[in-house]
Amino acid sequence: MIDFRTDAPVAGSLDVRWHAGGPVAGNDTAPAIQVHAYSEHTLILRQNKSVHFEAPFLYLLFGNDRALLLDTGATADPTAMPLRATVDTLIRQWLARHPREGYGLVVAHTHGHGDHIAGDAQFADRPYTDVVGPSLDAVTAYFGFEQWPLRPAELDLGGRVLDLLPGPGHEEAAVVFHDRHTGLLLTGDSLYPGRLYVRDTPAFTATVDRLLAFCERAPVTHVLGCHIEMTRTPDKDYPRGTTHQPDEPPLELTPAHVRRLRDALARGRGPCGDFIVVYEDGRRP
Repeated sequence: MIDFRTDAPVAGSLDVRWHAGGPVAGNDTAPAIQVHAYSEHTLILRQNKSVHFEAPFLYLLFGNDRALLLDTGATADPTAMPLRATVDTLIRQWLARHPREGYGLVVAHTHGHGDHIAGDAQFADRPYTDVVGPSLDAVTAYFGFEQWPLRPAELDLGGRVLDLLPGPGHEEAAVVFHDRHTGLLLTGDSLYPGRLYVRDTPAFTATVDRLLAFCERAPVTHVLGCHIEMTRTPDKDYPRGTTHQPDEPPLELTPAHVRRLRDALARGRGPCGDFIVVYEDGRRP
């Protein structure tokens, strides 16, 4: 059995250059999915912008009993986006190094928007697999949330435990995942270097307050969202629909960015250097 608790949070590597699409539309020969090993038991996947401009990041975390795939990307077609085949290969490779029988998979989501759930159907008939529906009822029932959105929940992958923090505001059933093993805080579309769309301002503000409180009491090594939309120039983002972003900043943010987000919400201002708050009425102060 792998010990996921001793010496946690363990260090990982973000020494990676993310593929940001090709300069000529339809002429990008890079794989549809880029895979980076943050650590032996933690993989980060990115969908190619040439396949879909959203280019979401997905996360595959291995525990002793089962793995967690967080989000399934923006493209349903397995020919264009072979997510099931890629994940099956990665799990086979991990099991070759850590053999066990009846290994499970949980397919869950940071939230239910189309660019995060499009590949769900690829896993519908996969053995030993739970696909968690994106609705609020499905999310709260599967993970055992009580008094949503006031109380967190936990997910145990077999010695590897994640804290699940209710994250409504961008979308009503959004969840932020904290991995105790690595200290990674996986924030979905609630915080990343890009345009943060606030659909429900009071709910989003309460979510950010919960994240601030959590970061004060728990070790958070990196804040990782699901997109990169900014350039390396502060307050300058790529236009929506861009399929080639040669001047991307890193994916990772820090707990200090959670504080900056809360301050931006208090000021009612949008541009914040590494991200831009866009309110539900389209306002971009």
